[in-house]
Amino acid sequence: MNTSKKISTCFVSALFEKYSNTESIVVVIDVLRATSVISIAFHYGVKEIIPVQSLEEAKNYKSKENFIVAAERNAMPVDGFDYGNSPFHYMNEKVQNKTLVLTTTNGTKALEIAKNHKTITASFVNFDAVVDYLILQNKDVILLCSGWKGFFNLEDSIFAGKLAEKLMNNAFQNSNDSTLAAIELFHSSEADLFSFLSNSSHRKRLKSLNMEEDTKFCLNPTFQSNIIPILKDGKLIKA
Repeated sequence: MNTSKKISTCFVSALFEKYSNTESIVVVIDVLRATSVISIAFHYGVKEIIPVQSLEEAKNYKSKENFIVAAERNAMPVDGFDYGNSPFHYMNEKVQNKTLVLTTTNGTKALEIAKNHKTITASFVNFDAVVDYLILQNKDVILLCSGWKGFFNLEDSIFAGKLAEKLMNNAFQNSNDSTLAAIELFHSSEADLFSFLSNSSHRKRLKSLNMEEDTKFCLNPTFQSNIIPILKDGKLIKA
């Protein structure tokens, strides 16, 4: 087995071109909440997910049979759409065998940026499955944190640190200081991630919108999914 697999961590999607390497697997991370929602939707039976960039593009799917169309901007669901970006919206039988069209403030933009690479999505919901998948793929990995509107955020970076440490325990090597920083953030927060993030911008944003339960679930989900969402021809499907 190749023992020189490398991990790099991109803290914000706006910097991705500096890391871009089409030989690597890109792991898109948007813990609060897009990649968590993606994992949960697949877990509850969604057939495929189409990430789109604009509300106008999403509206084009609203009249299609067996489609669910979901939109979020600035953490809020958008009027006129079936669903928003809350994990609890997808925990029901109505989503089974449907195609989900999803547009969000940050996560779907990160997917667009990474679309020319082999790209998967990761969250605490499918964390263990992602670790196993990346070890089996035996390729260099870029951890792409979605951030918030081009800015760094803590939760995605902490998740990247946890994932990087797991991979480094399995023959991966670190290739940049941002990965070391992410691991240090993970160590600082692992005893109580929810409390550690109490002053973080997005946790405060969700709290102000009465979405604390979303945060709690995304950081500490009550179930694990073994599904790896992979981006193929503009759609997320089960790997």
